[in-house]
Amino acid sequence: MKNKLILIFSLLCSMALFSQEGIQKFSLQEAIDYALEHNRNIKNADLNIRAAEKQVWETTARGLPQISGAVDYSINIKAPFDISELDEGDPFVFLFPKHNLTPSVTLNQLLFDGGYIVGLQSNKVFLEISQNAKGKTKNDVETFVVNAYNNALLTKESIDITKNNIAVLKSNLDETTKIFENGLTEEEDVEQLQLTLSSLEINLKNLETLYGISKGYVKILLGLDPSDPIELTDTLNDLITENISLDLISSEYPITNNIDYKIAANEAVSKGLEYKLEKSEQLPKLNAFVTSNYLGYSNQASNYFKPEQEWLFTTVGGFKLTVPIFSSFGGKAKRQKAKIEWDIAKNNLIIKENELELEFQNVKNEYNLAIETYANKQKNLALAEKIERKNTIKYREGIASSFDLRQAQTQLYSNQQEYLQAIIDVINKKAELKNLLNTKNN
Repeated sequence: MKNKLILIFSLLCSMALFSQEGIQKFSLQEAIDYALEHNRNIKNADLNIRAAEKQVWETTARGLPQISGAVDYSINIKAPFDISELDEGDPFVFLFPKHNLTPSVTLNQLLFDGGYIVGLQSNKVFLEISQNAKGKTKNDVETFVVNAYNNALLTKESIDITKNNIAVLKSNLDETTKIFENGLTEEEDVEQLQLTLSSLEINLKNLETLYGISKGYVKILLGLDPSDPIELTDTLNDLITENISLDLISSEYPITNNIDYKIAANEAVSKGLEYKLEKSEQLPKLNAFVTSNYLGYSNQASNYFKPEQEWLFTTVGGFKLTVPIFSSFGGKAKRQKAKIEWDIAKNNLIIKENELELEFQNVKNEYNLAIETYANKQKNLALAEKIERKNTIKYREGIASSFDLRQAQTQLYSNQQEYLQAIIDVINKKAELKNLLNTKNN
C-alpha cells in the first residue's frame, strides 16, 4: 500500500511538472519581444518588403536586354492552285507552301524611355514605403501588446482583490450572523452584508471570464494559438516603478524621425515622381532589336524532321522610335491631375507635421497627468482602507450602522479599482509616448 501511494505521488508530481513546462511565461518586455518576432502582421510586413524588393528588380529589368523566342507555323488550307502539280524548284512552291515553319529568337534593348528613368528613381522610395509600413506595424503591435497585457493584469489584480474582499466580508458576515442569532443586532445588518457579498461574487465571476478573454487577446498579438497556455509574470506594482519616467516628459521631439511623418513624406515624394512620370510621357522612346529566324517550307509536315529539309536563315536588326504627337489633350489632363495630387500630398505632409507636434505635447501632458493621478489615487486608497477599518471597528462596537459600514466598503472597492486603473493609465500613456518617439523603421 505504501509503495502504491509513493507511485501515485510520483506520477502526480511528474504531471504537475510537465504541465508547468508546457506553460509559456512572459513578462511585459518578453511579450513585446516575442510579438515583434512572431506577430503575423509583422510577418506580413516582412513579406511586403520582400515583394517590394522583387518589384524593384522587376522595374530595373525593364531596361536590361530582353530575349524572346517564337515558333510560327502556318498551313495553306486553300491555295490559289494545286501546288502538288508544280515542280519542287518552282517559285510558287516557295510563295504558297503547304506548310510553313519559322522558329525565331529576338533580342530587344531599351535605349531611352523617360518613364524607365523615373521608375529607377522610384525604386528607393517604393522600398522605403514598405520599410516604413513595417516600422508603423511594429510600433502599433508594441502598443497593442502593452495595452492587452496591462488589461489582463488589471483583471488579474482585480480578481485577487475581489477574492480578498470576499474573504473579509464573509468573516464579517459570519460574525454578524452569530450576533444576530443571539439577538444583539438587527436582521438588516446581516442583509446589508449579504447584499454586498452577493455583488462581489457576481463581479468575481465576470472578472474570471474577462481574464480568459484578455489573455486570449494577448495570445493573438503574440502569434500564439488560442489554446496555448501562457502565464503573465509581471505585476502592476512591478510595472509602475518602471514606467514613471520624467525624462520622457522633458525630451525633445524629432518630428522628421517619426514613422507617421516618414510615411507622409514618402507619399509626397511618390506623388512627385508620378507627376514626373506623366511629364516623361511627352518624350520619345527608342528601342533596338535584333531578330534571327529560320524559315522552312514544305508540302508535308513530316519533312521538317528529316535531315534533308532545307532551312533559310535570316537576321534582321533595327531601331524603333516612338514619338507622341497628339493625344486629344488626354496627356495634358493626366499631367495636371498628377500635379494636383502632388500638391495635395505636400499639404498633407504639412498637416501631419502640425498634428504630430500637437499630439506630442498632448500625450506628454496626459502622461504627466497620469503620473499625478496615480499618486493621488494611491493616497486615496490608503485613506479608503483606513476609513473602512475604522468603520469595521465601530460596527463591531455598535457605534456605526451596517449602512455606514457598507458605504465605507463600497468606497474602498471603488478606490481599489481607481488605483489599478491609474497604474494602467501611466503604463499605457508611456507606451503611447514611446510610440511617438520611436524612430525605428525596420
